Amino acid sequence: MGLFGQAKQKDPKELVQEITRNLNKEGRGIDRQIRSIEREQDKVKRSLKDAAKKNQKDVCAVLAKEIVNSRKVVNRLHTSKAQMSSVSMQMKNQLSVLRVTGALQKSTEVMKSMQALVKIPELQSIMMDMSKEMMKAGIIEEMLEDTFESLDDQEELDEAAQEEVDKVLFEITAGALGEAPAAVDNELPTPAASVAVESDEEEEEVEDMQARLEALRS
Repeated sequence: MGLFGQAKQKDPKELVQEITRNLNKEGRGIDRQIRSIEREQDKVKRSLKDAAKKNQKDVCAVLAKEIVNSRKVVNRLHTSKAQMSSVSMQMKNQLSVLRVTGALQKSTEVMKSMQALVKIPELQSIMMDMSKEMMKAGIIEEMLEDTFESLDDQEELDEAAQEEVDKVLFEITAGALGEAPAAVDNELPTPAASVAVESDEEEEEVEDMQARLEALRS
C-alpha cells in the first residue's frame, strides 16, 4: 500500500512481464480447450456415422449441428490465440520502448486485439482484468461498456449455417445423406434437377471465362 491507503502502482516493466506471462498461460489453456473439443468432435462423428447407418436423419442433423458449432468455437479459439500472440509481441515492443523512453507507449494495435479478446466468452473475465491493468498503465484507452458484452453463442442457425450442416452431413456420411435436405424439408431433390442446375452454372462459368479472354485479347 502507498500513502493515504492507495495501492502502489506496479512497476511498468513488472506489469508488462506479468501480462506476457498471463497471455502465455491463457494460450496454453486455449490449446487444451481445442484438443478437448476436437476429441469430443471425434466422438460425435462416430455417433453420427452410427445414426446414418440406422437412417436416423433427425439424429444426424442434430449431431451435424453440434459439429458445426464446435468447429466455429475451435476457429474462434485459434483466432483468439493469434490475437493473444500479437498482444504478447506488442508487450515485448513495450519493453523496448520502456528502456529507451522510460515510459510505456499507447498502442492502437493492442487496443484492437483486446477489444476482440474481451468479447470471447471463454476469455472474457481474464481479458477484462488484463485490459483494466493496461488502461491504468496507459497502454490502451478506456473501453466502452458495450465492448465487454459477450457474444450470443445460441443464435439459431441461419440459411448459410444450415448449408454448413449439410456439408458436414455429406462429409461424415461419405455422401450417404447427400446434402441432407431432409433436415430442412422432407423432399429430396431429383437427380435430373440437380444435374440441370449444375449444367447451367457450368455453361455460365464457361461463357464468363470466354468473355474475359476476349477482353484480354482486345
